[in-house]
Amino acid sequence: MNGTLNKVMLIGYLGEAVKMHYFDGGTCVGRFALATNEVYVSKTTNQKVTTTEWHTIVVRNKAAEICEKYLTKGDKIYVEGRIKSRQWQGDDGVSKQSIEIHATDFTFLSTKSNLENNPQIDSAKSVKNTNFDSQNDGLPINDLPF
Repeated sequence: MNGTLNKVMLIGYLGEAVKMHYFDGGTCVGRFALATNEVYVSKTTNQKVTTTEWHTIVVRNKAAEICEKYLTKGDKIYVEGRIKSRQWQGDDGVSKQSIEIHATDFTFLSTKSNLENNPQIDSAKSVKNTNFDSQNDGLPINDLPF
């Protein structure tokens, strides 16, 4: 063991539909934005403040196809993966960098369609034997940060 660990666990809401990219040979990659929130009380104003952090999630092959088929903007998902940075040169010659979460496991916690059609349904769906188990936490789907 090399003494390091690169592991991320997030629970958040999709900010957009999954964007798919297909390659020769049948492989594919899906990307989507995931919003996580932090709520705190400001010491200066004594008001509740909500900040949103956006994460770029990357899924590959069959997992990407499953996400594209079942997830839409506003769905709540648990994602487990690793942080990976990417660097490239833009068309304008400027160096660019992005930080992504490459998903290894995920669980659908609630989908907008399941909540609208039958709020009693346990909509948790796991991929890759994720042991995470959660019920809908009771947050209204309309209270999303986007």
